[in-house]
Amino acid sequence: MSKREFRLENEYHYNRSGPVRWIISHLLRYPIFPLIVILTAALNNWSFSIRQVLTGEGFDLITTPGWQVSALLALALSTLGAAVAQGLTGLVRNFAVEFVAQRIERDARDELYVSLLGKSQTFHGRQRIGDIMARATNDVRSLNFMFSPGLMLITDSMMAIVVPVTMIGLMDGRLLLVPLIFIVLWAITVYDYNRRLKPVSAAQREQFGTMNAGLQEAIAGIEVVKANAQERREWEKFAADARLFRDYFVQQGEIQARYWPMLMFLLCWAGGFLHALLLWRAGGISLGQVIGYMGLLGSLRFPTFISIFTFNLVQLGIAGARRILEMINTETELDENETGVAERIKGEVVFERVNFSYNGKPVLKDVSFTARPGETIAIVGQTGSGKTTLTQLINRIFDADSGQVLVDGVDVRDWSMESLRSQISTIEQDVFLFSRTLAENIAFGCADADQEAIEQAAHEAQAHEFITSFSEGYETEVGERGVTLSGGQRQRIAIARAFLTDPRILILDDSTSAIDSATEDQIQRAMRRISRERTTFIITHRLSQIRWADRILVLRGGELVDQGTHEELMGRSEAYRRIFARYD
Repeated sequence: MSKREFRLENEYHYNRSGPVRWIISHLLRYPIFPLIVILTAALNNWSFSIRQVLTGEGFDLITTPGWQVSALLALALSTLGAAVAQGLTGLVRNFAVEFVAQRIERDARDELYVSLLGKSQTFHGRQRIGDIMARATNDVRSLNFMFSPGLMLITDSMMAIVVPVTMIGLMDGRLLLVPLIFIVLWAITVYDYNRRLKPVSAAQREQFGTMNAGLQEAIAGIEVVKANAQERREWEKFAADARLFRDYFVQQGEIQARYWPMLMFLLCWAGGFLHALLLWRAGGISLGQVIGYMGLLGSLRFPTFISIFTFNLVQLGIAGARRILEMINTETELDENETGVAERIKGEVVFERVNFSYNGKPVLKDVSFTARPGETIAIVGQTGSGKTTLTQLINRIFDADSGQVLVDGVDVRDWSMESLRSQISTIEQDVFLFSRTLAENIAFGCADADQEAIEQAAHEAQAHEFITSFSEGYETEVGERGVTLSGGQRQRIAIARAFLTDPRILILDDSTSAIDSATEDQIQRAMRRISRERTTFIITHRLSQIRWADRILVLRGGELVDQGTHEELMGRSEAYRRIFARYD
C-alpha cells in the first residue's frame, strides 16, 4: 500500500497486486450481479437452443403419416414460450451487466481521484496533466466497455457454446464429433489472436495518453505558443502523435483481418452438415434431428464472430486498468499520519539543521532558525536560493532529507496532515483560482463561511470594490485558473481566501507583486492587523514589506547566511546589502 496524504475513512480496499486481480476485486463488490449474468445467459441460450430442437421435432412431426394439428400447435406454443423466455432473460442479463459496468467505472474513477488527491507535490510535479486526464477519463471508460458489451458478450458466447453442444450430445452422442473439433480449433485460434492483439491494445492506450498530454500543454500554453509564432510546430507535433495513434488502429485492423476462427467455423459447419447427412442416410438419425443439429451448430457462429472485437475490448480494459494501477500504486514520500497531533497551533516554527534536495540537487543546506509565535519573518535571497522551498517544508509540501522542522515543538511529520495544513495558509505569486464563483473561490478553505464573512474578508483584501463592479457581484463565474481576472485581482482574491481561513501560520510568497502601490499599502495594513496573532513568513522584493518584518532571513545558495532586523543586517551583512541594493 502506497503512502498517501489523503484518504477516505470508508474507502473500499481493492486488490492492487495486478490489473486482472484489481478488476476482479471491483467486480466482487457486487457479487450477486455476476451470478445473475451467468444464470440469465445460460437460460437465454437454453431458450434459443430449445427452439432449434423444437423446430427439428416439428419437421419430424409433419413428415409422419397421420400427424395431428394439436401436436403441431403444442410445438408452436412451446417455441413461442421459449422465444418469450429468451427475450426476458436477455433484458435481465443486459440490465445486470450494465449496472455492474457503470458501478465499476464510477468506483474506479473515485478510487483514482482519491489516490491523486493523496499524492505528494513531488509526484504531481513529475506528471503531465493531459496523461492524468487520459487515465481518469478514457482508461476508466475502457473498464465500462470491457464489461458492457465486452465481458457480457463473452459470457453469452461461452454459454452459446456450452448449452448448444450439451443439447447436441443429448440429441445423439455421435453428433459431438465436429463441434468438439471446432471448440479445440476455436480455442487455439482465439488464443493466438489475443496474443497478437495484446501489445497493440497496450500501445494504443499509452499513445492516447501521450497525444492527450501534448494537446493539453499546447492549449494551456496557447499564449506562449502564439507569442513565439509556434502554431505550425505544435500542429506538426500533434499531427505526428495522432498519426502514430492511427497506426496502432491500422495494426489492430490488420490483426482482425487475419481472424482465423471464422474460417474454422465455416469449415466445421460444412463438415458437420456432411456428417449429419451421412448419419441420416445410414438411418442413425431422423431428418428433424439433422435440422435441429444444424440449427444448434449454426448458433456457434455467434461466439466465433463476436470474439473479433469482444476480446479487443477486454484487452483495452486490462491495458487501461494497468495504466490506472501504475498511478494508484506509485509510492509518494508523504504520509497522512491520521493518528498524529491534531490541536490548535500556537505558531512557533523551528528549523534544526535542515537539509533538503530535489532530484539529487541540494536546495537547502544546514538551515537553523526559530520563529516565535506572532513574529513576522521576511525571507530574502537571489532567485534559486531556496526561499519558497523553505516555506514548503513547514506545511509538508516536501519533507526534509535530514534535520527537523518543528511546529510548536512537534516535528511536522508527527502532526496530522489535515490538522497541520488546515491551520497554515499560503498565498503565492502564481495564484490558482477554480472555475467557480468569486464567493466560492474566497470560501474555498472555509466551506461553511457565510456571505457576511466572505464579504468582510474581501473588504480587508481590498477586493470588494472590483467584485461589486461585476454585474453578478460575488456570484460572478471566473474562467479556468481565473483567466478572466487581472493578476492583481487574482492575488486579492487569494489574500481574501487567506484572511477568511484565519490561519495560525501565514505564508506570503511574493503575493502582492501584481498589485499597485496604493492598493498594496491598504492590504499591508490589513495584513499587519491579522499578523499580530499569527506567525507570518513573507517572501518578497518589496522593501516596504521587508522593513516591517520582525526578523529577516538571508539565504544564499540554499544556506542561511544571516538573520536579524533590517537595521542590523544593513550594518553587518554584505550579502543583505547587496540584495537590498538590487531591490532598491
